[in-house]
Amino acid sequence: MNVGEQLAATVPMVRTLQLEFVRTDPECAVLRLPDQPAFHNHVGGPHAGAMFTLGESASGAIALAAFGDQLSRALPLPVRAETAYRKVATGEITATATLGRPVADVVAELDSGQRPEFPVEVEITRPDGEVAGTMTVVWTLKPHRD
Repeated sequence: MNVGEQLAATVPMVRTLQLEFVRTDPECAVLRLPDQPAFHNHVGGPHAGAMFTLGESASGAIALAAFGDQLSRALPLPVRAETAYRKVATGEITATATLGRPVADVVAELDSGQRPEFPVEVEITRPDGEVAGTMTVVWTLKPHRD
C-alpha cells in the first residue's frame, strides 16, 4: 500500500472527508480536500475543522513517507499543532506539507535512544493560489518501549 492508501485504510476522517493524495514522499506531501457542501461553514467554504484535518493529514502523510521504514521500532504521533487561518477558504483546497528537519537527524536521535520531535510546515491554499491557512505540526517518533 502507498501512504495515501495506508492513511485512508487506518484513519476514518481521511475517508470521511474524501481527502485526495496528490503527492506523498519524504520531501513533500500534497493533499486535496474536494469542495463538499456537507463540510462547509457559515460563509460557504470548508469548515475550519475540515481545513485542520486536511493540514494534519498532510503532515501525517509526510511523516509516514519519511519515517515509514522506522515503524517496526517507533510510532509517529503528533505532539502539538499551531494553526493560522489567513483568508476565507473557498472551493477545493490543497495542503502542502514539508518536513522541517533532515530525516537522517531524526533517525540518529532515535538510534541514540531519544524520542525525537520534528516539525512539519503546512500551507493550505485556495484554487486561486492564495494562502488560506498555515500550520506547524510537531511530530514525534515514539519508541515502542515507551
